[in-house]
Amino acid sequence: MRQDDPRKCTSAKLVRFRLAGPLYRLRQIPRSALVLDPMAESVLLPSDRTLAQRSGVVAVDCSWERVQEVFSVKLPGRGRRLPKLLAGNPVNYGAAHKLSSIEALAAALFIMGFRERAKQLLSLFKWGEGFLALNSEPLEAYSKVSGPEDLFRAEADFF
Repeated sequence: MRQDDPRKCTSAKLVRFRLAGPLYRLRQIPRSALVLDPMAESVLLPSDRTLAQRSGVVAVDCSWERVQEVFSVKLPGRGRRLPKLLAGNPVNYGAAHKLSSIEALAAALFIMGFRERAKQLLSLFKWGEGFLALNSEPLEAYSKVSGPEDLFRAEADFF
């Protein structure tokens, strides 16, 4: 969405390293893709793995100051919110739910069983390992749930 400082934009860095592809318009989001949406009613589950493999995962990079505005419109794709996690990035360190785009994407990948890919993406950032360390127990628990009820119980155990 080009709302943040380009030097600090985690998504731009992923694109520069060719670890993600850019989408410049909302209509470019595939209708069957998983879209990480903090306002979505459905929560991301390990069972979303097949859909992610088939259609991809989209992280919409926007400023937290404008998140209500960005996600107030119906985005293409299948919206999923992440369970509660703590930010490890230097701007929002320790804040619940205020993840950078790379943290959200890595968390989603980890939960769906793509752990090595999540670690690879986070390795581009000095604080990447810190995010995983800060959230190691919740991420591990979330990656083992069988349904939304299990996930909500796991989330309540940690937060």
